[in-house]
Amino acid sequence: MDEFESLSHTKWDCKYHVVFIPKCRRKTLYGQLRQHLGEVFKRLAAQKESRIEEGHLMADHVHMMIAIPPKYAVSQVVGFIKGKSAIHLARVYGERKRNFVGQHFWARGYFVSTVGRDEEVIREYIRNQENEDARLEQLSMWK
Repeated sequence: MDEFESLSHTKWDCKYHVVFIPKCRRKTLYGQLRQHLGEVFKRLAAQKESRIEEGHLMADHVHMMIAIPPKYAVSQVVGFIKGKSAIHLARVYGERKRNFVGQHFWARGYFVSTVGRDEEVIREYIRNQENEDARLEQLSMWK
């Protein structure tokens, strides 16, 4: 939090926690793409002068902490990442899968929250998301 990014006339530290899901929370197809998607997301974020600080690809959703310069709207960057990654997945994996939905891979919408001073807490939450989901699933079995 002590070091700020800079543009020509701006010092900034704008980080967001973003979560989005594939359509219908499709797990089987998404599970095969997990390793490949991280690098795709990083390249796409760099095209919008943004940086993915932390990320975790779950079986049915994506968590990321992303630094976005104030000259871009969060919706613009997240929409760009979701749209271009869906096009990329359609080109690379579309021919191999019969029921691949092409450019409509991601569900509409996303969750976003500003990070602020809770950066370490959110980083830890993203890192441990898989363990937390398993714990909550275990608890729900006893209801």
